[in-house]
This record gives sequence, structure tokens and C-alpha cells, in this order.
Amino acid sequence: MASYTITYFGVRGRCGAMRIMLADQGQEWKEIVVNFDEWMKGDLKARCVFGQLPIFEDGDLTLNQSNAILRYLGCKHGAYGKDVREAALIDMMNDGVDDLRLKYLKMIYQEYETGKAAYIKDLPNSLDKFEAFMAKNKSGFLVGDKISYADYNLFDLLLNQLELCPTCLDIFPTLKGFVKKMSARPKIKTFINSDAHKKLQINGNGKQ
Repeated sequence: MASYTITYFGVRGRCGAMRIMLADQGQEWKEIVVNFDEWMKGDLKARCVFGQLPIFEDGDLTLNQSNAILRYLGCKHGAYGKDVREAALIDMMNDGVDDLRLKYLKMIYQEYETGKAAYIKDLPNSLDKFEAFMAKNKSGFLVGDKISYADYNLFDLLLNQLELCPTCLDIFPTLKGFVKKMSARPKIKTFINSDAHKKLQINGNGKQ
């Protein structure tokens, strides 16, 4: 029986990182796929605290907001640092990941035709912050010597950037090595090569 339930659209989107994390942690989950017509009826939207998917359920606990879900899973599965200091740094880096994700999503959904080239040109100015921070940590993760929820979120976002621009990590050896390392983790490798993952579009409008 699945331990968790994710209710979301049939895309990777905001649930990409949490699916990768659950797979790597050896967890099972049930997917409830929402189509656009169903969403527009409004009944499901009314169930969401902020009127947004995903909905994540763990028994009688229901969460919205993808980053809150990631933090919860990080805490529950030992992927939130060894102490409050590491947890704060993990949160900081995850906020940075989300800043870049928001820029990416704005381009994908609002400025794809007019802003894609400019986004790719400016991408190194965002990626270099992660490169510099991670290069100081010899473990190959963002913080400490264990994987954290922020690592899963960064990995998912970097996979999206590589779809957009396959050469974007060529000048960032630490990030490139990180993606290689994460992709080789046995359970992640199995998941990202599965039909369940590959059949999903990255974004709801089909742009990538």
C-alpha cells in the first residue's frame, strides 16, 4: 500500500523534485492525476489552502505548497541536515533554487518566444552561485555530508535547465558532477528512466 498520495496535474512541474526524493528514499506513493477540465470546475481548487496544486497526503496530514512538502519529507526521512545550523543553510539554498525556478517558469509560461534566448544567456549568472557554494563542500552535496531535500530540488531544476540548454553546465564542473552523481544513484536512475517519469511533460504547456 502506498504511504503517500500526490494529487497534481499530469506533468513533472512542481512535483518533480518530491517524486525523485520519494523514489530515492525507497518510498511508495499513489498519484491522482488532475486534468484541466476537472481543475476548472473549482471543487478541487476549493480544497487547497491557497487554491493551488499539489495536494500531498500522509495519512490524516494534508499539505499544499511544494516547498513545504519537500521540507516535511526532508525532516521525516533524514534529509534535513544534522542540526539546526545545517537545516538553516539547506533552507537558504532551497530558497535560491526556488528563485531560479520562478525565473524559469516565468520564461516558460509568459516569455518563451521572446525571452528564451535572454534567459539562457543570463543562466550562468544564476548557476554560478550554486557552483561556488557547492564547490566549498567536498561531499558533493549542497550542505553537510548527506543528501538533503534541497539537493533533490536543485537536481530536478538542473535537469530542466539541461533540457532547455544541454551545454549550460559545461563551465560548471561541480554542478555537472553533481548531476552525474545524482543520476547514478540506483533508485533515482531507475525512476528517471521509468516510463512513469519519461511520459510526463516537464511543464503544462509542453515547453522546455
